[in-house]
Amino acid sequence: MRKTLSHNQWRINKKSLRIPLLLAFVFYAVALFLYVRTKNLFYILNFGYLGTALGVGIFLSIAMPKDKILIGRRIAQLLIGIYMLGYLGFLKSENMQIEGFLIYLFAGFFSGATIHYFVAKIAGPLIFGRGWCSWGCWTAMVLDFLPWKKPEYRRIKKLEMLKYIHLCVSISIVIVLWFILGKSKFLLNPKTALLWLTFGNIFYYASGITLATILKDNRAFCKYLCPVAVIMKATSRFSLLKIEIDKAKCINCKLCEINCPMNIKLLSYKNENKRILSTECILCTTCINICPTNAINVTFKIDGKIKNKEYLNENDG
Repeated sequence: MRKTLSHNQWRINKKSLRIPLLLAFVFYAVALFLYVRTKNLFYILNFGYLGTALGVGIFLSIAMPKDKILIGRRIAQLLIGIYMLGYLGFLKSENMQIEGFLIYLFAGFFSGATIHYFVAKIAGPLIFGRGWCSWGCWTAMVLDFLPWKKPEYRRIKKLEMLKYIHLCVSISIVIVLWFILGKSKFLLNPKTALLWLTFGNIFYYASGITLATILKDNRAFCKYLCPVAVIMKATSRFSLLKIEIDKAKCINCKLCEINCPMNIKLLSYKNENKRILSTECILCTTCINICPTNAINVTFKIDGKIKNKEYLNENDG
């Protein structure tokens, strides 16, 4: 009877409130800091909205009955993704692609794109790892509607080079246009930003859907082609929020590994009494939701001394 209740009733307690409130606090703190510095109300509205959307989504993903728990993440994903791409991108004509971030950075613009990349993809991963990939990415927001949520194949190591090549190409294009051809005015034109955002996302969605269809894997784009993942891996290795498996509760059924969308060998970390240190972890909480003994949780702490070799994805299968 106790197990049935845990699967069908809401779980509203300190545990279900702690992490949502913590992350919401981080966003509101950033909002207040930027507002005090600039007196621009946009930052309160922007980061307040994002912190609320993320907090609500995470709370629902922890507190809802297990058969509905994925709804929380999808709500956060849609609220954040549509806002970032639809409002900031298309309505405000900001290039939210990685190339747009570089353009605004070279221009010294304190824009929505530069702030977004700093908070969500450079400094933010020190707290929540690659959580953006699972909870806010507007590319994954669409790709997660596809039916291949559980990978049918092992990770293809050779294809991982594509995301590094993609990042280098993106950086090179902006550098050539900005510094060599002197096209700074062209790149900063709102019409150019809108066109770049439009065609960039068409490429992302088309390539993501194609890869997912061929490999039968919704997250193939994240693994093999996304240039932003390369940036996030650098800081996410030091993330305070990570998945942890309770060795005493784990029954080695391997459901977590079988269903992990990023093909991480989760149990190898558990066997070494470590949290999930892989920089491929996107905190999607699939492993938490699938675990029959509730042995897996997200924990907030500083890991001990960690050797570099543990980050070379040797535990991503």
